[in-house]
Amino acid sequence: MSNQQLDELRGQLEEVNLQLLNLINKRGELVKDIGQIKEKQGMNRFDPVRERVMFDQITEKNDGPFEDSTITHLFKEIFKAGLELQEDDHRKALLVSRKKKPEDTIVDIKGDRIGDGNPHFVMGPCAVESYEQVSQVAEAVKKQGIKLLRGGAFKPRTSPYDFQGLGLEGLKILKEAADEHDLAVVSEIVNPADIEKAVDYLDVIQIGARNMQNFELLKAAGSVNKPVLLKRGLSATISEFINAAEYIISRGNENIILCERGIRTYEKATRNTLDISAVPILKQETHLPVLVDVTHSTGRRDLLLPTAKAALAVGADGVMAEVHPDPAVALSDSAQQMDIPTFENFMAELKKQ
Repeated sequence: MSNQQLDELRGQLEEVNLQLLNLINKRGELVKDIGQIKEKQGMNRFDPVRERVMFDQITEKNDGPFEDSTITHLFKEIFKAGLELQEDDHRKALLVSRKKKPEDTIVDIKGDRIGDGNPHFVMGPCAVESYEQVSQVAEAVKKQGIKLLRGGAFKPRTSPYDFQGLGLEGLKILKEAADEHDLAVVSEIVNPADIEKAVDYLDVIQIGARNMQNFELLKAAGSVNKPVLLKRGLSATISEFINAAEYIISRGNENIILCERGIRTYEKATRNTLDISAVPILKQETHLPVLVDVTHSTGRRDLLLPTAKAALAVGADGVMAEVHPDPAVALSDSAQQMDIPTFENFMAELKKQ
């Protein structure tokens, strides 16, 4: 074969490449249009039956030189790319998306502006047990210049026989102690029906890991004028976590703080596995501030400080952890709570960072 023939064939090949490029992009535009229609109708973007029909049509018309298996492999990649294109369009439409709102959301809670580039802290006991207990912790929290006091009043527990919290009475105790020290109250609500009563005592509604996909609760939280701290579910993907936040913002409430609190894996050395990479991903994908709960992710007092340092180093807007006057007698999660001297050392070390 002469060089002239080779150049002619290469020229034809390049022309076919451009034709393929145009056809692939044309297919992409059609796929996007179909995806928009499916989204409006509430249909799944992936339709395996439809995909099988297209594969059958393609292989039936295949006259070679490629074998059917090769053609199927090539078109699988094209179909996969089309599905990803539809998903990208879906993500662009999300109200929590960074593409929808490029600038950071700052959630102002009594002057504590979470998301402003400075580290913020949410501290307090795992569960509200008594006024004396909460008041001691509130005083220690105040001394550290922290504004946000956490405490569980409604406690969803794995065992129905474990301490379930004091309910509304616990919220009243939190509110009283917080008011005395000019703090803001962060506490979990588990039942949508309780939100109306709870908002009188709360500054931030926390939605815990076990309720991340309690969609009626998410809608209810999105319908009130209170910041929401949303924790990632035990086995939730980042996409599921982001969509849970979308339920809240879709009801008009964009004062949302995301909280990575560890996910369930095969590892038993810690209570959960802290997915530290979720922090920069959430910061890139959404405009919402991101906290890391080092207590529930590790379940170990000795790991709270290093994981908190890691969280701040990777870009978290703040850290959540638990403090108890006497963890040994705590009614829940005693092994993971700091006593007050340990908490003071914890904060001193973080302030050096």
